[in-house]
Amino acid sequence: QVQLVESGGGLVQAGGSLRLSCAASGSRFGLVITDWYRQAPGNQREWVAAIMPGSRTNYADSVKGRFTISRDNAESTLHLQMNSLKPEDTAVYYCKGWRGDFEYWGQGTQVTVSS
Repeated sequence: QVQLVESGGGLVQAGGSLRLSCAASGSRFGLVITDWYRQAPGNQREWVAAIMPGSRTNYADSVKGRFTISRDNAESTLHLQMNSLKPEDTAVYYCKGWRGDFEYWGQGTQVTVSS
């Protein structure tokens, strides 16, 4: 069994920074954690960023230039460095991982950006 656990969320003023982490526990063999998503109240969950083989990264236009995704393969940990935060970044942030055809999600961490 695999569990993904996000951490690092909190309350920050606009313009501030937060660093989210997603760690895997349990059986990590073959697990790859690849994406960050977020869901604001009343909105659908939206994709934020991904890291792919060769450490290639991709970002939603809304966060490009402000967020940086990275992965520590040795620790099976995914990170999201969020700078220049805006009130519209307020959401619950989720990480997603894969093992074969199965996807795994964390429980989410709340990020609140005050104006």
